[in-house]
Amino acid sequence: MKSNTSWLDNAVFYEIYPQSFNDTNGDGIGDFNGIIEKLDYIKSLGCNAVWLNPCFESPFGDAGYDVSDYYSAAPRYGTNEDLKRLFEECHKRDMHILLDLVPGHTSVEHNWFKESMKSEKNTYSDRYIWTDSIWEEPQGMGCIRGISDRDGSCAVNFFSHQPALNYGFYKCDRPWQQPMDGEGPRATLEEMKNIMRFWLSMGCDGFRVDMAGSLVKHDEDGKGTIKLWQNVREFLDREFPEAVMVSEWGEPDKSLQGGFHMDFLLHFGPSHYNDLFRCEEPFFSSRGKGNVSEFVSKYEENYEKSEKKGLICIPSGNHDMDRLARSIKGDELKIAFAFLLSMPGAPFIYYGDEIGMRYVEGLASVEGGYGRTGSRSPMQWDNTVNAGFSSAPKEKLYIKQDESADRPTVQSQTADENSLWHEIQQLIRIRQAHKALQSNGEITFVYAEKNAYPLAYMRSAENEKILVIINPAGREVCFECEYAPKEKIYSFGGEINAAEGKISVPPCFSGFYII
Repeated sequence: MKSNTSWLDNAVFYEIYPQSFNDTNGDGIGDFNGIIEKLDYIKSLGCNAVWLNPCFESPFGDAGYDVSDYYSAAPRYGTNEDLKRLFEECHKRDMHILLDLVPGHTSVEHNWFKESMKSEKNTYSDRYIWTDSIWEEPQGMGCIRGISDRDGSCAVNFFSHQPALNYGFYKCDRPWQQPMDGEGPRATLEEMKNIMRFWLSMGCDGFRVDMAGSLVKHDEDGKGTIKLWQNVREFLDREFPEAVMVSEWGEPDKSLQGGFHMDFLLHFGPSHYNDLFRCEEPFFSSRGKGNVSEFVSKYEENYEKSEKKGLICIPSGNHDMDRLARSIKGDELKIAFAFLLSMPGAPFIYYGDEIGMRYVEGLASVEGGYGRTGSRSPMQWDNTVNAGFSSAPKEKLYIKQDESADRPTVQSQTADENSLWHEIQQLIRIRQAHKALQSNGEITFVYAEKNAYPLAYMRSAENEKILVIINPAGREVCFECEYAPKEKIYSFGGEINAAEGKISVPPCFSGFYII
C-alpha cells in the first residue's frame, strides 16, 4: 500500500513546547486546551503543521524526555481525550501534528524500570541494558547502580535518571550484551510499535523521533539502527501508511534509508549549523565576519548522500538551543528567515522565534533545562498579565518570563506591518506559491566562498528556477553570476544591480528572483 505523505512537500512546522505556550487553567503551565486556542494563530502565520514536544506522563526531570508512561498524557497538560481533541482540531484546519517520540530511554519512574530492577527474572528484566555485575559499567556510557537488589549496572543515555532501553548490540563483545534479534531487544521494539500504534489510532499524523540514530549500541556505521527503523517502516506501511516520521539523527543518508521522511540538521556534530547563527561571528550577523562555506560543504555532502532528496530540515531553533535572537537581532533575523524559508526540507519555526523572543539570561535550571532554560520561557502574546500566557501569579509561572519593557509580543508584532512576524508570514506565502522553494525543490549553490559574502543558490522544480541571494553583511558586496535575474518575487533591504555577469548586492539584503 502506497503511503500518502504528500502534505510534507509544502509543510511548514511550528514547534510547540507545551509547558510554555499557553496556560488556560491558571496553574502557570501551558496545556492542550491552550494549544487548541492558538491553532488559528499558528495557521495565520502560515504554518500548516505542528511538532509537539513530549507530552506524556513524566516526573519531568528532563522536561518530559523522561517518560514514565507512554500511553498517558501528562495530567498537567490535560487528558488523553484533550490530546485527541487537539489532533481533531488540527485536522479541521487542514493542519497536521507530530508527537515527540522518545524511544531510547525512559524515566527511572517508569514501571518497566521498576520491574527490571528486581533480582528475580521477569518480563522486563531485559527491557533495559544491564551488565551482569555491579562492578562492571557499560563501556562508553554512564550508568545507574547500587539502587536495587539486582546485580548489575544499568546504562543511561544522558541524565542519570534516564535508563537506556535495550534494542540490542550490533556487535556483542560481553556476555550481557544481547544481539538485536535477542528476546529482550525484540520485545522492546514490539512495545515501541504498540505505542506508535496507540497514538496513530488516536489521530496523530506521525512522530518526530528523539535521538533516532542511537538505539542500537556498538553500531558505528548505523547499519543495525537503519535495519531497526526499516522494520518499523514496514510495520507502518502495513498499518499506517500515512504516518510521517522525522528523525533527530543528523545523517540523512542513514535516516532516509531507515524509512524516515525527513531528518533534522543538528546543532551539534559536524553540520556547521552553528556557524550560521550561534557562534562568536555568525554568518547572519551584519558585522559580516562569518563563514558559510563549511556549512555549505557539509550540506552538499549530505545532499548528495541522500540522493538529492533535499529532506534535510533546518530549524530556526528548538528547546535545546539558544534563542535565535540571542546572537542576531533586528533586520538580521528577517534575513535569516529568508534563508530558512527558502531552503529544501520542511522549515521548523520554534515558538516565539517568529516575534524575535529573546533568550532570558541568568535563569536557574528548570526541569533539566540548565543552560537551555532561557530558551524555554513562556510565550509572549500581549500586554496583559504575564504577557497573556497565564493568569497565575508570576512567581508560579513554569519558567520566569522576559520582563523587559520592550519585550516583543504577538500583539505588537502583528500590529506593525514592518515587523519580523509579517516578514515571516510573507516569506511563507511566497514559499507556498512556488514549488521550487518548497521541500522537494532541488538546490544548487551558486556562490558560497570562504569568509565571503553573499550566499547565493538556485532552487528549481519542474520548469521553475529561482535564484536566492542572501547578504547579511552591513556592506555592499558583489559576485560573478552566470544567471540573469528576470523577475523579482521577493526582496528585503534594497535592490540588486545585475550587469555583465556580475551582481552587486546591497547591505543587509535578501532577494528571490525567477531566472
